[in-house]
Amino acid sequence: MLRLSKKADYALMAMRHLALKTSGAASTSARDIAEQYDIPIELMAKVLQRLVRTGLLASTQGTRGGYTLSRPSTAISVADVIEAIDGPFTVTACSTEKNDCEQYGKCSIRDPLWQIRERIVEALGTVTIAEMASDVAPRSEHASPAPTPVAVVRR
Repeated sequence: MLRLSKKADYALMAMRHLALKTSGAASTSARDIAEQYDIPIELMAKVLQRLVRTGLLASTQGTRGGYTLSRPSTAISVADVIEAIDGPFTVTACSTEKNDCEQYGKCSIRDPLWQIRERIVEALGTVTIAEMASDVAPRSEHASPAPTPVAVVRR
């Protein structure tokens, strides 16, 4: 099963929260976000700091300080947030350039798995934080029944 890390979940929750707050352009504290979603403040602060380091959030110090999106929510994808927290997407051990799998030279599914990984990244790259913050479901290019949820494993 593919699955997001808890930190990536929290980062997406925080980014959505901040996207909903952009109308007033006021910053929001880590404490406010953590309390809103019952997340430990220390963990939320670490997640938000990482998002600042990767350029997805801006932070201001002081009594009225806090966090804001560094660019419009329409310009930040779900993939951007997940990669900022967990690093590059991986599906299997051979999904990285390290070649640390003992079957690497004989593996017959490495390339198909790499293509699956690329499709997952592409799909997550098409969903923006703005879409997550809206009540409207994102439009699909293909008319189909409800999509199957996709998550990514981090190791």
